[in-house]
Parts: sequence; structure tokens; C-alpha cells
Amino acid sequence: MAKDPAFLFYPNDYIGGTMGMTFEEKGAYMELLMLQFHRGHMTDHMIGQTIGRLWDNVKDKFIKDEQGRFYNSRLDKEKLKRQTFVNSRKNNIKGKNQYSDQIGKGKKRGHTTDHMASHMENENENKDKDRNENEKRGGRSKFIKPTVEQVKAYCSEAGNKVDPNRFFDFYESKGWLVGKSPMKDWKAAVRNWERSENGGNNQKHKEIPKGMQGLKDYVEETTDET
Repeated sequence: MAKDPAFLFYPNDYIGGTMGMTFEEKGAYMELLMLQFHRGHMTDHMIGQTIGRLWDNVKDKFIKDEQGRFYNSRLDKEKLKRQTFVNSRKNNIKGKNQYSDQIGKGKKRGHTTDHMASHMENENENKDKDRNENEKRGGRSKFIKPTVEQVKAYCSEAGNKVDPNRFFDFYESKGWLVGKSPMKDWKAAVRNWERSENGGNNQKHKEIPKGMQGLKDYVEETTDET
């Protein structure tokens, strides 16, 4: 397994902890931190080979372990935290975590353990599923209003006499509602518009008052009267 190439670094803590050091001493301190990160706790020889006489100026930043090797306790803690985090993410990808581990210890597999074992890797999938469900109503996909160009292209293809600009402006002004309900199929609305203009659908017909915005306004009003 490849070694983790990173650990968390806190600039504010570093600045506060090295205040009063010379640039040379700060460089020596950083060199030892990098040495510890790559090779672990350090012997006197390793330190001497790396920063030489500057060790006396920065040694208060390190403590000795049981084998007499020097290390920075904060860096050890950050490495452990990072490794724990990386391992948890790897286990989540594999579908293993503290909940799934319980199954191997004799506990029965149940709804809770199954759910928690797969929670992390399924999180994005669940979000996508929820978003898709929110975009559906009664098994229909969320309505996306057309552009004027799309309406023109459809009317041209269908060979009808519907004025695309008039149709678009009418429903744009109504927020693409049919009565009080959101539109579900704008192409079907175009076909209904054409039938209304041609006098179909057994609608009552009256002389269209001046100033009425399109036959659709008039047809809807006469339909409501019945």
C-alpha cells in the first residue's frame, strides 16, 4: 500500500510556535518535521546529519520515546488522525466500517447494520435519487419550458398554422400554467392551441372581443362558463 503523502498543516499554529526563531532555525525545524514524517522517530545521528549544530536551538520542539528517539508529538497526532480518516474512507468504499464489523462478531445482520454499512458510499447516490424524485410528479418528468426556436421548429415540422411567437408569449405570461396547473407537455399544448383556433373540441364559440390576448384566453373563459 502506498504511503500517505500528506498531513494537515496549520499555518497559524506554526507561526505562533516558531515566533522568535530565526529563518535558519525555522528551516531546520521544518526539515526535522519532514524527516519525521518520512522516516519516523529520529536518532541523534539522523538529526545531526540533517541540521547539524542548529539542533540545540530547536530541540525543545521534540521529545524522546522509549527507545531514545526524538519526535514531535503534534506531528505524530496529525499523522494518526490523517491515517484514521483515510482508512475510514477506504472502508466505506469497500462497504466495511464499524457497523459492518459488528456482523463478523456474532451480531445479526439487520436493517440498521446494513443501512449504516452502506451509508457513506451511497450518500451521493441517495442525493441523486432524491433529486430525481423531486423532479417527478405522478411518473412524469419535470417540465422544461421550450424556447421560441423549439416551438417554431415543432410547428414547422407539424405543418400547422399556429403562430409560434403568439403561443410562446401567451404561456410565458402565464408562467407556463394550464389553468392553475403546471404544464406537462408543451407539444400537446400546441396541438390543443391549433384545434382551438380551428374550432375543434366542441367548444362554445362567441365573437372574440377586441383586446383578447389570443384565442386560448377566450376558449378557456368560455369553457369555464359551461
